[in-house]
Amino acid sequence: MNKRQRIGGTGVAVVDVWRRQLGHLSARDFALRLAASEDIVLRFDICRRLEKHKGSVNTVSFNADGDILVSGSDDSRVVLWDWEAGNVKLSFDSGHTHNIFQANIMPFSDDRSIVTCAADGQVRHAQISEQGEVETKLLTKHQGRAHRLAIEPGSPYTFYTCGEDGIVQHFDLRTETATELFTCQPTKDRRYYTPSIHLNAIAIDPRNPNLFAVGGSDEYARVYDLRKYKWDGSTDFGQPADFFCPPHLIGNKQVGITGLAFSEQSELLVSYNDELIYLFTRDMGLGPNPLPGSSASTNTNNDTGSAASDEKMNAQVYKGHRNCKTVKGVNFFGPNCEYVVSGSDCGRIFMWKKKGGQLVRVMEEGDKLAVNCIESHPHTMVLASSGIDNDIKIWTPNAHEKATLPKNIEQKTQDGDHWMASSLDVRLSSLPRHRNGHNSTIHRAFFEFMSRFDDALGYIHWWTMDESVWRTIPSKLKTKKGTPQLSIKCRSFTKIL
Repeated sequence: MNKRQRIGGTGVAVVDVWRRQLGHLSARDFALRLAASEDIVLRFDICRRLEKHKGSVNTVSFNADGDILVSGSDDSRVVLWDWEAGNVKLSFDSGHTHNIFQANIMPFSDDRSIVTCAADGQVRHAQISEQGEVETKLLTKHQGRAHRLAIEPGSPYTFYTCGEDGIVQHFDLRTETATELFTCQPTKDRRYYTPSIHLNAIAIDPRNPNLFAVGGSDEYARVYDLRKYKWDGSTDFGQPADFFCPPHLIGNKQVGITGLAFSEQSELLVSYNDELIYLFTRDMGLGPNPLPGSSASTNTNNDTGSAASDEKMNAQVYKGHRNCKTVKGVNFFGPNCEYVVSGSDCGRIFMWKKKGGQLVRVMEEGDKLAVNCIESHPHTMVLASSGIDNDIKIWTPNAHEKATLPKNIEQKTQDGDHWMASSLDVRLSSLPRHRNGHNSTIHRAFFEFMSRFDDALGYIHWWTMDESVWRTIPSKLKTKKGTPQLSIKCRSFTKIL
């Protein structure tokens, strides 16, 4: 019996139009199917570049209505954009003393309430008056960099932050108070190695805001249940409700998590440095007390060990990009989270089908060096991206021709690091990765510093007076005894604050 030939691309859209006209497909479902179609994804192109910042743009996000884009940068300024017109609505000094890592507009605040966190560890609140005047206040300060914050869905007052000190804090803007919920602890077999997990990412489950996930300097994404917290401090809230990790990464001390995102279906997306991106469903958790070498399939009561069951429990993998130089986010895209998007060290944007993990699009010219942040518009098929460059790219499906995948994806991804291997006196990998105390901060700062080189020949010097770091530098790189100094021949540099 002959199988019906599968219709794809434009053919699907034509069939959907026919079904809508006959009343077999509602107008709403038609719009959703069209927005999620691969034909739309293949026509994405840069429609506008937003230029105002004087440093790398580390964060972009839309307001709830989608008409305003907020950005934060190494220049310590926050900018509100009318992204459709390409105009600046407001630009102000955030009050931070170092690079802004995240800035978000609080929902239901008439777009006048903005929260930020930054490399100085500060968490700040900016209030915009009707006259356009801005007042910023310090809410609290992490010991170390504060990478991410997460807003409780639909709340104009409540949000969370995490930092390299391993602390997760809860904020209520009505009282302008911060409550320290817990310090993220390593698993029992690692506690001799490091007192806390340096956190890079936090995300809230949109379907159940009581659940939030954190990730950082080890292999586990931890999910916590806020309902277990007693606000009088009578309970130890530091124990996660669940752990998530691909089985082959359990026990790997070289990987860490740079980005997290929850889908509308409560799936958890995890991006690892020096590794890949994984999608977990709720039933893939390792439980509240994972054992070394444990996996979701071994924690179930089903002892049949069927291959089909094991396959079902495996996380979906997304590969092709490169995540080594900077702290990159990861996100979903599409009206029902049909796609996964991530930036790459090669300066391009990668897009996969969520179901099956097929790479469907590689978008060029995302950044000259690395794309770190990609945000989806809340209501339509628009993307905003940023990275090491000083501008923001707005992507819409406006191309006349559908794009095709490059034939040499892996080679071009690796070529993004080629100048680093050829023009430096030493590979970055020659510096051991320490995850305890000050070493981790120094090394991460160094790696981020190294990601900022471009194309002109020059010499850079990097100093630190930390003796433990000095001992890890190969002897051939030490230029002056007693003064920890690393001289690196490279092509050019951008000042890091």
